Amino acid sequence: MLKIKKILFLIFIALVIFFISFASLVKKKTFLPVSNQSSSWWEVQSIDTMKYSRDLAREKLNDPGFDAIIDEQVKNISQTGATHVAIATPYDEEFLPYLWRWVAAARKYKLNVWFRGNWSGWEQWFGYTGISREEHNQKTQEFILQNKSLFADGDIFTPCPEAENGGPGDPRITGDVNGHRRFLIQEYQVTQKAFAKIGKKVRSNFNSMNGDVARLIMDKETTKALDGVVVIDHYVSTPKILAKDIKDMASQSSGKVVLGEFGAPIGDIHGAMSEQEQAQWLNEALEEVTKIPQVIGLNYWTNMGSSTRLWESDGKARKAVGILYSFYTPQALSGTVKNQLDQPVSGAKISSFPGNTVTDGQGKFKLSYRISKPELEVEAEGFVGQKVRLDESFSEVEIILVKEHEGFFFKIRKFLQ
Repeated sequence: MLKIKKILFLIFIALVIFFISFASLVKKKTFLPVSNQSSSWWEVQSIDTMKYSRDLAREKLNDPGFDAIIDEQVKNISQTGATHVAIATPYDEEFLPYLWRWVAAARKYKLNVWFRGNWSGWEQWFGYTGISREEHNQKTQEFILQNKSLFADGDIFTPCPEAENGGPGDPRITGDVNGHRRFLIQEYQVTQKAFAKIGKKVRSNFNSMNGDVARLIMDKETTKALDGVVVIDHYVSTPKILAKDIKDMASQSSGKVVLGEFGAPIGDIHGAMSEQEQAQWLNEALEEVTKIPQVIGLNYWTNMGSSTRLWESDGKARKAVGILYSFYTPQALSGTVKNQLDQPVSGAKISSFPGNTVTDGQGKFKLSYRISKPELEVEAEGFVGQKVRLDESFSEVEIILVKEHEGFFFKIRKFLQ
């Protein structure tokens, strides 16, 4: 009799384990937010054309032959994996036809535009008379409303890049810190209303400014009023300093950071650089920047015509172009992390220099990486960490994690499976 009871008890336990196992496999899943890691490092990946789109605006205004140069430059930029081309043509009516030629080339090569021009009067370019903050706001509003077809969803419009260089002056000198802040916020409010009125989704809170000005102006309150974005035009001697300054600005402002301008070499900062040294500096700088999650965009200054150029005047690409391409178009890997019961592991951290991400509620992930044969480090609470070496031909992978401590029921379920 005792023996029969033991057998019945074991059968009962087995049935309980079976139903627990079955229920755990068919139960409704709770989904976590899906990782938004894409195959690009940054939301905005731009290259600046200032030396041609602004500096030659009057000289080439009535030269239709220059269209071939514009086309070649924009085409080259599009092939780097850039999402935007930065165009610095002034917004004055005189230069509007020239601006249209650049914008047309951008649309041809499926690039969004980062408008980084200004009213010539702000810094008195091309002999224009100076204008006030109030005039700047009014002219900017009218410009947007009167040129609806110039813009496309996804564009960026900076109404007054490095505002400290014109108008009433640099707040570091004038002391008018609050007035400068109000101007930036008012411009953002004016431009957002104007873009809403013409039905275009264009960002207009990318207010480029010198890094030292940003330290003075972009406190948490001001950054919040600009929807949490700080844009610095920043040139420093080493990639380490660049990374530190970005982190400091992110901490000070509690905002996301965009590099509105950066590049090398600048003579009085970097000294002379060979083509190889420029490429090495850029590679190290971008490796540092990819480690900073607060960075959402960058704009390399410039494509041509400066010491930091990416292409020579004859169109020949310098070695730095290949470096930029490798960051603007990283390899994309997707996969799934599961346990030994073929169940998804959510919240697992996937790391591969210099990128990282976490799995969603289905155990799925996407990751960007640059190096061939990347090594993934996979970690999740309650599981033994793994290092997985992949061949560069892999585009999708399934990773099985082993529990650190397998309980009795887990072992039974694994056995039954």
